[in-house]
Amino acid sequence: MHKLLADQPGQKMLLLGNEAIARGALESGVAVATTYPGTPSSEISMNFFQISQESDLYFEYSTNEKVALEVAAAAANCGVRSMCVMKHVGMNVAADALMTLAYVGVKGALVIVTADDPFMFSSQNEQDNRYYAKFGGLPMLEPSDSSEARQMTAEAFELSEKLGEPVILRTTTRLNHSTGAVTLGPMQKIKTRGEFVRNPLRYVTVPAVSRKLHARLLENLASARQISETSAFNFTKGEGAWGIICNGVSYNYVCDALLDLGLEQRIRILRIGFSHPLPEDLIVSFLKTSEKVLVVEEGEPYMEEAVKAAAQQAKLTLDIQGKSDTLFSRLYEFDPAMVREKIAGYFNVPYTPPQRIDLSDVPELPARPPSLCPGCPHRATFYAVRKAAAGLDIMCPNDIGCYTLGFMPPLSMGDFLICMGSSVGTSCGFSKVSGKKVVAFIGDSTFFHSGIPGLINAVFNQHDFTLVILDNGITAMTGHQPNPGVDMEKLNLKGYGRVSIEAVVRSLGVGQVSVIRPLNVKKSIEAIRKALDFKGVSVVISKHLCPLFANSFRKSTARPFYVSDRCRNHRNCVNDLACPAFFISEGRVKINSALCTGCSLCAQVCPENAILPQKADS
Repeated sequence: MHKLLADQPGQKMLLLGNEAIARGALESGVAVATTYPGTPSSEISMNFFQISQESDLYFEYSTNEKVALEVAAAAANCGVRSMCVMKHVGMNVAADALMTLAYVGVKGALVIVTADDPFMFSSQNEQDNRYYAKFGGLPMLEPSDSSEARQMTAEAFELSEKLGEPVILRTTTRLNHSTGAVTLGPMQKIKTRGEFVRNPLRYVTVPAVSRKLHARLLENLASARQISETSAFNFTKGEGAWGIICNGVSYNYVCDALLDLGLEQRIRILRIGFSHPLPEDLIVSFLKTSEKVLVVEEGEPYMEEAVKAAAQQAKLTLDIQGKSDTLFSRLYEFDPAMVREKIAGYFNVPYTPPQRIDLSDVPELPARPPSLCPGCPHRATFYAVRKAAAGLDIMCPNDIGCYTLGFMPPLSMGDFLICMGSSVGTSCGFSKVSGKKVVAFIGDSTFFHSGIPGLINAVFNQHDFTLVILDNGITAMTGHQPNPGVDMEKLNLKGYGRVSIEAVVRSLGVGQVSVIRPLNVKKSIEAIRKALDFKGVSVVISKHLCPLFANSFRKSTARPFYVSDRCRNHRNCVNDLACPAFFISEGRVKINSALCTGCSLCAQVCPENAILPQKADS
């Protein structure tokens, strides 16, 4: 039995923040969960996926976040408790549905998890999704640790059902991927079936209906504000004439800093956990008893602006600071040392930073830039494109996935990237005005997510570019989640369909379509040349399983390769491919047999045929 299914109230477990969220949802009787995978939220969905195999929970990896929210919204409006999970940029995709769903509301509970990524550990931006709660007029909760993640998830379901609105649970990477002690609560019985009661004047958002629904939303928002004022997740701590207002993981940093600085008796904390609508009366009451206040929050000045507005409305004149050149930046993650330093500086208390350890005698660590894995078929595809396009002035829009790393030298296959699916849409523009041959790259999961509309646009408007679809049989970058093109029988799972990328592409009327096996380098180059020569939209589908995924269900029989005495040290293998299995020893190229997957790509590149498979007994 999955550990999160343990029906043992009072038992303590060490859980990731993401696991605690999943547990809180299970305790609340969640019956439908949907997602498009994205770090730092992926573990929530992974646990749901595993649990759905041994419980009544319905879980799906949806085509994209908009579809995921629509599926969950429909279930919730049948009275079934639902959850939709995504990373922060996924909320941009879901926003089209979200903004109007806020008007319509829900019949059963719907909790939307948005996992923000300060410092962009695995993301293209660090947008602050607290503004989506304000934008949509929806309640929002922000936990500070794993224990609260479980509690707030459960409370979010109750709140959603009470207000008849979706509730946003906003987290950050530090909370999602930190482990803490969690006390389990009781498990509710799952209600898996519901009923949709037809009411077009509530659910069909033509203008006349939406005007009334907007008024309904504002009434619910006013109710949520009253709940926020008395929520246990908004509390004060400590004593003193100075004040700090904080949220999320920043609360932990603030507590540690006050302890380190000996300021527990001089500074009070107002921790905001129910952060939209903000508890304005509670904030004003806190400000009235404070001489000066520092707002500590990662990201944008979301709370700071609201706190200053509340102070102005109440005609208070105390000093309130947060984001500035000398205090907190809008950039990146906070850390305990930085928070401690800024608190000391703002309140003008003595502080001597700990002396840094002298590392001058420690050798500098070698750089370890991100790289495609040994044996990754994307490396072979990029190499083949480079060879096929030799002598051409090409540009290469790239997309979101492992293959994004193709922008790194020596492959250098990546010139422009803004969001999921953008490689296809931007290729339309680049091909029209740049005068260059455009070769775009997109992965299989990303193609299903948001690449198809751009390809339809390209065919209809008769653009001229080559799209290379990198089909490695899985959604690899976020941890090997399935997508519509995956053969689910390889995962021993029944009851799934399978969508052929080739069939989809041909059905759209693409003029030239070819399928290559990228580890057959010579034939791949030939096929790509034909695609590049084609006038109009051409598509190359590069098919080869991700080796890490393949190894999870079948044992590789491929033998690792080695560099034989035939080598003349041209280093084409290293300079053209940069496979992590290569290393230089005593001026000669070597292959780490523990890393080599036996893909044979380097052997096909070597001009002396000096790279050979190891003998079976070596």
